[in-house]
Amino acid sequence: MPPDHSTSPSRNRILVRAHQGPFDNYSIVQTAARQNLGANVGNLLFSHSIYRLLGTAEASLEVDRFKNTNPGWVNDNFDVVVLPLANAFRMNYVEELDKMSAIIERLRIPVVVAGVNAQLGLKATQPKGGIGAPVTRFVRAVLRNSPNIGVRGERTATYLRSLGFTDDELVVVGCPSMYTYGPDLPAPRLPEAITSDSRLSLNLSPYVPGIGDLALAQAEKYPHLVYTAQDLPTLGLLLTGRYQTHLPVRAGFPASLDHPLVASGRIVMPVNVPSWLEHLAGFDFSYGTRIHGNIAAILAGTPAYVLAHDARTAELADYHAIPHRTVGKDIATLDAAELYAAADYTAMLTRHRETWAGFASFLEMHHLRSVYSPGAKPGDFDERISLIRYPPVATVQPHRGAQVLVTRAAVIVERLFKTVRYYTLKLLGRPTK
Repeated sequence: MPPDHSTSPSRNRILVRAHQGPFDNYSIVQTAARQNLGANVGNLLFSHSIYRLLGTAEASLEVDRFKNTNPGWVNDNFDVVVLPLANAFRMNYVEELDKMSAIIERLRIPVVVAGVNAQLGLKATQPKGGIGAPVTRFVRAVLRNSPNIGVRGERTATYLRSLGFTDDELVVVGCPSMYTYGPDLPAPRLPEAITSDSRLSLNLSPYVPGIGDLALAQAEKYPHLVYTAQDLPTLGLLLTGRYQTHLPVRAGFPASLDHPLVASGRIVMPVNVPSWLEHLAGFDFSYGTRIHGNIAAILAGTPAYVLAHDARTAELADYHAIPHRTVGKDIATLDAAELYAAADYTAMLTRHRETWAGFASFLEMHHLRSVYSPGAKPGDFDERISLIRYPPVATVQPHRGAQVLVTRAAVIVERLFKTVRYYTLKLLGRPTK
């Protein structure tokens, strides 16, 4: 039975972990300099969703990167912390995970993990690197003040069970980005078929074997195909002409100015959610390896298809019944028309009613009211979003390199000032935020 909010503790002062707030309005140059997408604009999609969902008229929401956060400030100013996370259970994220655990261990208020998953290969049951100890520490810290933790899919739940956590402590909730509009998932606009005249949005992960061959073949076959990128290195390419990353980059991936997709101007990069959705609404079909690139398309009413290259993407697509298939060496042979013809969007829409009910119940379990809760009054989220003129998706403009460097220097000065101010106030015994 859902909790009785008339007797439950008020949880209207909400701190949301996010790389930036939904009303922040950074230019493409500022975004490149601040690196405030995480590493991928997909990070903005699920925090945008959480902010919209929990933004009732009674609620007060604030965002924080939850990285070097003062636990005392959180305890004094908030009723609950909401952490919408991505693939946080992975080897190269352990340092960040430990930082969050250290903060959570000092909190007296509940922490709601609204989705997290493990980075697993398609056939793996454990993340690489033997990271069980830091993952266990994080989950235990959350469970100190909360009844359970929300995970994105069954594969992650199985992994956490192997670490000793029980079914009562784990709830599969999917990704909150799918619940941006609560129970109402936009019905996709379905063309009769995909042809050479179709407008296609392709999303790509640079490290997937064969991804470059897929990009080149599809770009040649479909002249109206656009590569909708999501990663910061691509934003760097568009602004400075250089693609810099520590990840593997497969041959044929759009990582240089002479790549056919880049040279022909068929590449864009969103730096905010509203412009991303507006851009994707202009296509007949979206497909590729980026789970949130395809979820964004679904939210924009555009049919999408996920090429699941790991368990992280596969378990989300499975849970939400997003049309998908797992891919391996055959990825280069796939074709948009065939993928679209194989897709079943009726199953996705039917499944959404079930997954939304589960997520709404999860929020209720944690005494969180959404704008779709019975009797709830929505805040002004949609109105505020509509009044902001966000930058459109970025296009090729490599002469902006100098501006990025100047802005990055300004950001460093700004952060130094904030750091000095923080420790000065702390020495004086005054509030640091």
